Amino acid sequence: MLSVWDCSRGTKLAEIKSTNDSVLAVGFSPRDSSCIVTSGKSHVHFWNWSGGVGVPGNGTLTRKQGVFGKYKKPKFIPCFVFLPDGDILTGDSEGNILTWGRSLSDSKTPGRGGAKETYGIVAQAHAHEGSIFALCLRRDGTVLSGGGRDRRLVQWGPGLVALQEAEIPEHFGAVRAIAEGLGSELLVGTTKNALLRGDLAQGFSPVIQGHTDELWGLCTHPFQNRFLTCGHDRQLCLWDGEGHALAWSIDLKETGLCADFHPSGAVVAVGLNTGRWLVLDTETREIVSDVTDGNEQLSVVRYSPDGLYLAIGSHDNMIYIYSVSSDGAKSSRFGRCVGHSSFITHLDWSKDGNFIMSNSGDYEILYWDVAGGCKLLRNRYENRDREWATYTCVLGFHVYGVWPDGSDGTDINSLCRSHNERVVAVADDFCKVHLFQYPCARAKAPSLVYGGHGSHVTSVRFTHDDSHLISLGGKDASIFQWRVLGAGGSGLAPATPSRTPSLSPASSLDV
Repeated sequence: MLSVWDCSRGTKLAEIKSTNDSVLAVGFSPRDSSCIVTSGKSHVHFWNWSGGVGVPGNGTLTRKQGVFGKYKKPKFIPCFVFLPDGDILTGDSEGNILTWGRSLSDSKTPGRGGAKETYGIVAQAHAHEGSIFALCLRRDGTVLSGGGRDRRLVQWGPGLVALQEAEIPEHFGAVRAIAEGLGSELLVGTTKNALLRGDLAQGFSPVIQGHTDELWGLCTHPFQNRFLTCGHDRQLCLWDGEGHALAWSIDLKETGLCADFHPSGAVVAVGLNTGRWLVLDTETREIVSDVTDGNEQLSVVRYSPDGLYLAIGSHDNMIYIYSVSSDGAKSSRFGRCVGHSSFITHLDWSKDGNFIMSNSGDYEILYWDVAGGCKLLRNRYENRDREWATYTCVLGFHVYGVWPDGSDGTDINSLCRSHNERVVAVADDFCKVHLFQYPCARAKAPSLVYGGHGSHVTSVRFTHDDSHLISLGGKDASIFQWRVLGAGGSGLAPATPSRTPSLSPASSLDV
């Protein structure tokens, strides 16, 4: 559907069925507000908009279809731009830029209300290998085009003469959007969720980078303001929390679902969707260990607080325990925790490193004596006063108050207690991050609620000093870095510190 709106009144002036195919771009002509162009799958349409300003439903829209004639009709036309002389350039999936010019009214084929001007193709230039995603008219009258497969930015002069070009490095992705900044500066958005700044002569540097698909894996560094993320785009990324920038990223070749730093900070363990788990050196990024346990996806990896053990929770209902060398680089199988009747979802170590608490997909809470041979503890009463090094299990006696009425058991994806043990952050299926006091052992406990994500929130973790909270989005593929404010760092709230514990969206790595 194509609709025209009165912005000041918020009223719809006209609406009409445009096409059965996808529409990817729409725009008013800057020279003539009665001219509207739409383009998309296998079409470009030229619309005439008349009358009805301020009167809902009183305007009319009439369409003329762009005819390709002797030129090959492309599968997609993702972008177009109006030239100062009235011509229109379209970029298409074949890598061509077509120039559309107005022809004089044809009295032999009068339209509604008399003869109309028509648009025809007056020139074609092959600009890129693969699709052209973006066209941008510069202040000096030249045009920039951005390529998909070839990652090139090309500047075109009058008559579509190529003047200058630059290539975007592969790890940033292909060109998806172009805008002019100050002076000769250009801003380029890419298919790998990077925003670049620079120019054709000097090249481009990232303003921000990010993931391109659903995120699940998150862990924070034990003593630095850094954190690591991984997800369905198969990228493993280490972020600098102070500089709000990417420190490094590597391609895992498989989906990463969970991660945890060794207490030394020298290595990080990453669990994949195939049952493999890797240990990487955080400085050299080299894989120092590559092990497979089962063929089901791994949902949690967690080092013991002393770094001597590594626990791996799998969708095959088992927890695999490994003995770890002092530097974290080497590991050997110590045992298995067998007893869950569904897949492992969360687990935590006790402060003495001898016991584990685990959750599973059928909402079971089990306790394990790892030091005593990975035995299941039948008497749960014995664990009532046990102290836990971390608290990320969404089911537990200390946190049952975080669950709202009517929950189905999957509404809370992640939970994390602050290191000072004052608050609990919760990530839910409804785009929200919550902050509760810890322990949260009463029903319908009050919380502070924070919005910002555009999808289910998959994970939350506090940084080592509780100064910030990191949250991951699912389908919005974003990382939010919240500043913790208030008494002793016990909440997420306004941007100015107050005595009330709270969170502030002071800095977001929005990707």
